[in-house]
Amino acid sequence: MTAEQSPDSLKAYIDEHLPAFLPAIAKADGGTAAEAAAYSLAVGGKRIRPVLLLATAQMCGVAKAEALPFAAAVEMIHTYSLIHDDLPAMDNDLLRRGRPSCHAAFGEANAILAGDGLLNLAYETLFEALVVKSTPERLAAAAELARAAGFRGMVGGQCLDLSESLHEEPDKALYAIQRKKTGALIRAAVLAGARLGAAGDDVSGQLTDFADALGLSFQIKDDLLDVQSTSGTLGKTTGKDARDGKLTFVTRYGGREAERIFAAEMARARAALSELEAGGLFVTTLRAIWRYLEQRTV
Repeated sequence: MTAEQSPDSLKAYIDEHLPAFLPAIAKADGGTAAEAAAYSLAVGGKRIRPVLLLATAQMCGVAKAEALPFAAAVEMIHTYSLIHDDLPAMDNDLLRRGRPSCHAAFGEANAILAGDGLLNLAYETLFEALVVKSTPERLAAAAELARAAGFRGMVGGQCLDLSESLHEEPDKALYAIQRKKTGALIRAAVLAGARLGAAGDDVSGQLTDFADALGLSFQIKDDLLDVQSTSGTLGKTTGKDARDGKLTFVTRYGGREAERIFAAEMARARAALSELEAGGLFVTTLRAIWRYLEQRTV
């Protein structure tokens, strides 16, 4: 793996180029809401989803510059979801990425508008990329991202998370929530990269297995860190899941069993990478992302 292909390099590439997609909102008549959107997008974070998209696209033979608009869009969608997830009507969190959450800094109304604006800016970014070059592969990549943001993905997962019927079938509900609320966009990021590279059915299937396992383990690790870490380290309020009676892998199964499920899902993701590698694909960057997620403490 060259330095240019490392996850850190891809994250730096995204951080460098993401502001170029913001002038439209910085100069728009959005006022404080536009400022709030820029604040939330620029705060940073791990950039896991756009890094996954770029890494997968590169693995499938696509230059990162060509995949960049899609990576920017997935980060906009993710950031919009965080803004809305933190709202008082949702998770009611005052801390995000080590700073005041969007509504804490700019007010609830501006946060709602900022999230709406970022979601639409993501679609604007995708459409502009398609105007420049429209191919079946690029259309399929855009469709993956749009699908993951709506009722079949994050919105559907949040609806389930807020449902009063969770306790009727808690085990089934828990997996359904996390596969939609967290896993859908991670899966879409990986598959969008694959679509850009016109990956075949076998490769797409193996990448789906990898992404599904990675997405679920990512959420389980979040659940574990909520009880194992501190707000100062994690950059968001810890201990809220238990206090708020949230259904998570830790509150449902306990820490030891959650750790076991996490390890099993990470092993499943690693096995999918091995299958891809056996097929002749360069998976070193994806494996480095896998290793980071296995060991992460934030």
